[in-house]
Amino acid sequence: MSDNPFQAPQTAAWQEATSSDGRLSHEQLRRVASDQRGILICILIYLCSGFGQFAVPPDMRLIPAIISLLATIAGVVYVFRLATKVYSTGTGIILGMLTFIPLIGLLVLLKVNGKATKVLREHGIEVGLLGAKASSI
Repeated sequence: MSDNPFQAPQTAAWQEATSSDGRLSHEQLRRVASDQRGILICILIYLCSGFGQFAVPPDMRLIPAIISLLATIAGVVYVFRLATKVYSTGTGIILGMLTFIPLIGLLVLLKVNGKATKVLREHGIEVGLLGAKASSI
């Protein structure tokens, strides 16, 4: 009997999307690349709004703070989506919660982005400054 009674059940969609050697399907790679681009845009907005805090007059500093908050919320969503694909669900939840902490959140974004870059490059996809090139997916 080859079935493991202690193994978690897997959906049919996951079994057909992942090959027997653990490689991701074309659609899963497209989703990883899309979420990675979202994370990279969040990092860019986060850094620009952080520097914007010092570039605007003191009475207008609320605007970059709100932009930074919106980028953080979007970053949480992208980190959770991407971390559940390249790590596990539990790790995705933990990393998503850590993204809310200001500087640690930036490090989490960078870490998950690095893992996504590694996964994409292992599958032969060229990754540039703003994520995977659409022509190589």
